[in-house]
Amino acid sequence: MNDGQLLRYSRHILLDEIGVEGQQRLLDAKALIIGAGGLGSPAALYLASAGVGRITLADGDTVDLTNLQRQILHTDGRIGESKACSGKIALQTLNPEIRVTAVSRRLAGEALEALVADADVVLDCCDNFATRHAVNRACVKLRRPLVSGAAIRFAGQLAVFDARREDTPCYYCLFPEGEDVEELRCAVMGVFAPLTGIIGAMQAAEALKLIIGAGEPVVGRLWLLDGLAMTWRCVKFARDPQCPVCAPRA
Repeated sequence: MNDGQLLRYSRHILLDEIGVEGQQRLLDAKALIIGAGGLGSPAALYLASAGVGRITLADGDTVDLTNLQRQILHTDGRIGESKACSGKIALQTLNPEIRVTAVSRRLAGEALEALVADADVVLDCCDNFATRHAVNRACVKLRRPLVSGAAIRFAGQLAVFDARREDTPCYYCLFPEGEDVEELRCAVMGVFAPLTGIIGAMQAAEALKLIIGAGEPVVGRLWLLDGLAMTWRCVKFARDPQCPVCAPRA
C-alpha cells in the first residue's frame, strides 16, 4: 500500500481484526455482484469504499425513474442507461483506485461460471429465483462463497453459503428449485427503501469478513428482518443430504 491508501483505509487498519494485512487482502480481492438494484447498490458502494480492488457489477436492466426511490447507485441523469454502467460510474467516482467491470446482460451458463470462477466472493443481489439458483449452482461447482440477500415490502433476508466448507448447505437446501414458491417483485408488491440499504450493507459486511477472514459468517443461518417492528429472527438450517446441487453424490 502507498501512503494515500494507508490514509484512505486508516480506520480499517486501526482494527485489530483487519490491520494492514487484512486491508491488503481487500485490495487484492475480486468480488462479483449480481444485480445493481436496491440490494446491489449499497453492497457495491460499501465494497468500493472499503477498497475491494476489483468489482464486477452484472445487471441486464436499465435505470428507470421508479428505481431511484431505493437504488442509490443511480441518478436522474442516468435514467435509461444500463444499470451496470451507471453503477460503474458511481463506484469509480467514490473510489477511483479500484477497477470496476460492468456486465450489462443477464448472466447464465458458461458466462456466469467464468465470472464466478474469477471471483473471490459472489453477492447475490438479484430479484428472481431462476438467477439465484443458477448463481448457487455455479458457486457450489466452483467452490466460491455466496452472500445472498432479499428484500420485499418490509421483510428482509440474509444468508451466507460457503461451498469451501465441508457439510455446509447451499441455497437449494434452503429454497429448493421447482417448489411452489410465490415469487414476489418490488414492482408489484413495493419495498421500503431503507430496507434494501440495511440488507445490502449487511451483504457487504459478510463479503468483507469472508475476504479478510475475520469473524464468523452467517453460514447455516437465515436472518429474517421485520422492518416494521425492527426485529430479527434467526433460523438455523443444515445441508439436505439429498440435495441435487451440493450433496456429495451431486
